[in-house]
Amino acid sequence: MKFVPLHLKLFAASVLSAMRRRMAGARTRALLVESEQGLLLVEPGDMRVGRMLSSEGAYGADELTRLSSLVDAQSDVLMLGGHIGALAIPLAKRCRSLTVVEANPATFRLLELNLLINRIQNVRTLNLACSDKHEQLDFLASPANSGGSKRLPKLPKYMYSYDRPATITVRAAPLDDVFPDSTFDLITMDIEGSEYFALRGMPRLLARARHLVVEFIPHHLTNVAGVSVAEFVDLIEPHFNRLVIPSKNLTVEKVQFRPTLQTMFEKGEVDEGLIFSKQ
Repeated sequence: MKFVPLHLKLFAASVLSAMRRRMAGARTRALLVESEQGLLLVEPGDMRVGRMLSSEGAYGADELTRLSSLVDAQSDVLMLGGHIGALAIPLAKRCRSLTVVEANPATFRLLELNLLINRIQNVRTLNLACSDKHEQLDFLASPANSGGSKRLPKLPKYMYSYDRPATITVRAAPLDDVFPDSTFDLITMDIEGSEYFALRGMPRLLARARHLVVEFIPHHLTNVAGVSVAEFVDLIEPHFNRLVIPSKNLTVEKVQFRPTLQTMFEKGEVDEGLIFSKQ
């Protein structure tokens, strides 16, 4: 198989995204897709979640299976980075309540519509970015990969700007302030490099949670957050005793959190959802 450099793949994705948006029409904001997760409105130019739902009728099946194994009918769940609801909608059917936080305003509108279309009534939503302080945050709204939209990176890289994302301003806050009296059995976090700042702003919620599922992407730590593995782990370690790394089929205890993740970081290894647990 011929090797294609990453920057060429990203450029091609950008071109295809623009073509799909033009074909859909200037006033088309979303397309309705029939998927395994339900009827979902997707952005016409989205080349990741939207394209997979449109072409394959499903997205994130393995991730949904892992999250479902951590909840039951009495669980209260907090999902940070809910996107358009492809995972939130089926997960809501497996738990008592689901709170979804989504920073991207355009994506948030589709999330609310998708919940309405699918008649999901045990979900509350909040259009907010997760941070360690109350602030107005510069945010890159990606047209080719809306799920990859993120806070303005500390270090600009082509992989974050290849599709010429608009820089918008979003409201951000620490989640301990937003949910002062809440307890969530499971907290999931897929927020494209804002994980460190979110963790800094939610120690009380972490102390109460049974499980934390968080995406691990080395270049997000370095380029978006500008922090080390040690700084990242220091925010998690006081609250959890066990780590499951699904991509490696590996379980480690607290003493191995830092060296294990440091090794993954140095190798550039990604995991879509590290699972930290109290037990």
